[in-house]
Amino acid sequence: MTCGANARTMEQIASGVRVTALSHRQSEILNLARASGRVMVDDLARRFDVSAQTIRKDLNDLCDQRSLTRIHGGAIIASGVENLAYEARRFVAAEEKRAIGVAAASQIPDGCSLFINIGTTTEEVASALTSHQDLLVITNNLNVAMLLYKYPRIEVIVAGGTVRRSDGAVIGSAAIGLIGQFKVDYAIIGASAIDEEGALLDFDYREVQASQAIIANARSVMLVADSTKLRRSAPVRIAHLSQIQTFVTDEALPPALQSICDTRGIEVIAALPKRADDLDESAA
Repeated sequence: MTCGANARTMEQIASGVRVTALSHRQSEILNLARASGRVMVDDLARRFDVSAQTIRKDLNDLCDQRSLTRIHGGAIIASGVENLAYEARRFVAAEEKRAIGVAAASQIPDGCSLFINIGTTTEEVASALTSHQDLLVITNNLNVAMLLYKYPRIEVIVAGGTVRRSDGAVIGSAAIGLIGQFKVDYAIIGASAIDEEGALLDFDYREVQASQAIIANARSVMLVADSTKLRRSAPVRIAHLSQIQTFVTDEALPPALQSICDTRGIEVIAALPKRADDLDESAA
């Protein structure tokens, strides 16, 4: 056992987590989840030539040890103080993020100004904005800038500063200073986690500072986050749900969060992804 694994085991014991040795298949499942961000029951059953019930038991065991977190039809890597690799995050709830991006973009009118911050979901919003006209987009996300700069009816301004190699985020005081020079119509923000009390959370305090500046300098703030974010944790507070005006997600919210939205007058938009069986029915 490595030092890191030993430390993790001791932490799990101290917190009352049931710790058992992983089978070879469970270790492989965990490696697959770390590589791609998520694993699905049906895919794993085919890969290992076992029943779906066997895979569900494996996933439940890994979730009991807080290595994974269950999602519909599978599981994702459990979060703590460090986020998933950026490329892996692209695979997590990919269909849901695309649906959220389309729904969020439909709320943005032509001829307006907006901030777009870091995140795989905010990038899906940017992808869905390409047919819009006369937009001014200010972003600290190089991926968003690369998506939008080629469209002649969309002007893109990129915040200056240090570029985080892992995901193309522009962070630091220079980025925050540029953001503070604008007052835009809309802000499109993401979050790595949302707790049951409505706190929007992330992992990097420097990224959070830029997000806070974006929120402070927008007339209307739109949160885009899929439902897996409700089952994750992160250590740095961005803001509270009450500070946004629109929440675009993919499922009905838990009662506590829905209550906050109802009380604060926050519009909740549930963007349901198109599944393969939906497409088959529409073609019939």
